Amino acid sequence: MIVKQTSEIRTFFQYVIPSVLSFALSGVYTIVDGFFIGNSIGDLGLSAVNIAYPIVAVIQALGTGIGMGGAIYYSICRAEKKEEQAREFTAAALWLLVISSVILTIFVFFLNGMLLRLLGASGELLVLGEEYIAVIALGAFMQVVGTGLVPFIRNHGGSFYAMVSMIAGFVTNIVLDYLFVWVFEQGVAGAAWATVIGQGVTMLIALFYLLQKKQFTLRIPFSKFGKASVPILKIGIAPFGLTMSPNISLIIINRFSIFYGGELAVAVYACIAYVICIVYLILQGVGDGSQPLLSQYYGEKNFDKLKSTRKLAYGFAMFLSLIGCIIMYLTKESLGVLFGASKTVNTEIANIMPIFLISVPFVAILRITTAGFYATEKSIFSYTLTFIEPLLMLVLMLILPPLFGGQIMIWWSTVLARIFSALLAIGLKNHVDEKEYAEFFIGEER
Repeated sequence: MIVKQTSEIRTFFQYVIPSVLSFALSGVYTIVDGFFIGNSIGDLGLSAVNIAYPIVAVIQALGTGIGMGGAIYYSICRAEKKEEQAREFTAAALWLLVISSVILTIFVFFLNGMLLRLLGASGELLVLGEEYIAVIALGAFMQVVGTGLVPFIRNHGGSFYAMVSMIAGFVTNIVLDYLFVWVFEQGVAGAAWATVIGQGVTMLIALFYLLQKKQFTLRIPFSKFGKASVPILKIGIAPFGLTMSPNISLIIINRFSIFYGGELAVAVYACIAYVICIVYLILQGVGDGSQPLLSQYYGEKNFDKLKSTRKLAYGFAMFLSLIGCIIMYLTKESLGVLFGASKTVNTEIANIMPIFLISVPFVAILRITTAGFYATEKSIFSYTLTFIEPLLMLVLMLILPPLFGGQIMIWWSTVLARIFSALLAIGLKNHVDEKEYAEFFIGEER
């Protein structure tokens, strides 16, 4: 029994550790841009990239959602011994990645000014934001396909290789940020080119892996493409939304902060978001890293292993959230300095950071529960948990700041929304465990 448990734990960490590191690196991408831009342009540059970042996040989240949706069905079909269907889901997902990236490139490139205005940019913020997003749009294909291929590598058992592809892109981004932003003084456009090229490196390495393993295929009859695409998109909405959730929250926070606290408040949250979003991505890495195992056990109807794997995911996520909170608390006095922020911004960051740290363990619960739902085809529950947080945040920000104190209640609204969302997640998880899994075991006994 002990040997069996040890084997399960080892398998869990073989999948999860590379995924956690990969997601951490994807978050550091943004920090690298912020570091070079902040120390080159200052608060204005930080605010411009912060305002524009939700557009970048949509591009990357689209790839993650489609890739994850295809990879989940690939794993379930493989567990059910349906090899032909598994390959059809792979092909359909790859076509969706290509088609969506082309559409997104055209849409974002020609409408980036309008999109930035909707996000609250104006004046110099708008000018710098347009400069940044125009380049990002041109590289949308590499970003969508690159992020979309990573879940397939992970579900093919290549978690370590997926991490390697992310590291290669990350190193490329750092080197090019240094050259483009500092040496050649290309500003936000240079940072955008560094990001795009770094994602391109990740895409090429991921593509090479799938070709080498003979798992890359675009062959699917047109009559079956629609049939395979619908469930991929249905499942993919949740991981797309989960990746976007911090950025939807970012949009809401920026819009209200501009009204109550001005550009200074936006710059403050930009620095906090750079760091705390890495912790959120790490927690998502735990969820998405355990997804191949959860989908496999779900396909095999092995609910004992499914529940024990999910329990490991909760425990590890809570441990990482605690470590993250300790690090952020100890470094709160110097966080703004890292990004070249003004002394005023740095002081305000140190004052409000403890407020945001309260919500981190609750985010851990929310991320793992949501990943568990979409890994096992519980689409409605995963949608609910994905989008409830920004919805609650919006409602609280409409009510609390006017009544109890302006900008400070923007920060508290963010925290309260995450706490309430986590409590809902616990309730839904218990409901599923008691109802659906109980019905399965009763059926087995009969």
